[in-house]
Amino acid sequence: MKIKYYYDTETCKYERVKTKTSDIILNALGLFFFTLLLAAGIYLMFDKYFESPKELMLKNEVKELQFYYETLSKQVEQLTYTMDAIEQRDDNIYRVVLGAEPIDQAVRNAGIGGAERYSEIREKNIQQKELILDLHEKIDRLRRKIYIESKSQDEVIELAENKEKLFAAIPAIQPIANKQLIALASGFGMRIHPVYKVKRMHSGIDFAAPIGTPIYATADGVIEDIGVQFSGYGKNILINHGFGYQTRYGHMHEFAVKKGQKIKRGDLIGYVGNTGLSTAPHLHYEVLLNGKMINPVHYFYNDLTPAEYEKVIELASIENQSLGM
Repeated sequence: MKIKYYYDTETCKYERVKTKTSDIILNALGLFFFTLLLAAGIYLMFDKYFESPKELMLKNEVKELQFYYETLSKQVEQLTYTMDAIEQRDDNIYRVVLGAEPIDQAVRNAGIGGAERYSEIREKNIQQKELILDLHEKIDRLRRKIYIESKSQDEVIELAENKEKLFAAIPAIQPIANKQLIALASGFGMRIHPVYKVKRMHSGIDFAAPIGTPIYATADGVIEDIGVQFSGYGKNILINHGFGYQTRYGHMHEFAVKKGQKIKRGDLIGYVGNTGLSTAPHLHYEVLLNGKMINPVHYFYNDLTPAEYEKVIELASIENQSLGM
């Protein structure tokens, strides 16, 4: 440490500078606070512009978790899409073919719990809470859809065990020979009434054909009723196929079967006529399932190619005039 002197004009001598203890303390405190402020400034600058190893590690963990969340979310969405496709096949193919009602969408898409669900997660103070809740909801919704579909598949399997009898009971062919697809004159739905000239519900399909054209049973069954009316269906036959299926054949000319007779798909049951409320020779054909009129065109799959079936659908959708009631 250097020794400092000063010149005393009174004594004309150099005197040694004596440092007070208080000055030393003040200088030390000043240096300490300056160093402290400098360190704080450097720390704040690094904290603002540079990331600590811990922060880098946490950010990498967040990115990794985000990646896994997005991967799992995409997998859940893909599984949900696959599940939707299975449901569509179940409702629109398996159940239609097996004669079962499709599952109500309100049942398939029902809620997965009340307001208290996931309360443990909601109450926790965790990052990415909404993402976690969203993934939980998606998984639970998918779990419920799988459960509903598993029950549906059990029912379909039970129906399929009797498929031979059931398939034989499903009206699966056209009731008259129609290879050229030109006989279908009017389809199911709102059509112009041939007499009243206003739109009314047409509950079947009209096949235009000459009087005497053979009519065939579209499925196995029993002749439930043979009727003769001066209006309405005219001469008509009602066949009970079982499993809730019935078919009606109206405006016939002659019968080839008797009430109570068992018949097979493709058996001759009568001939096309022009009886009852009819404006031209034709066959009025209806399909009933559990007493409800349904569109027969959906059942013409056993004797048509895909292209022919599309053509029949197109012809049946034309809103023209029906040939009878």
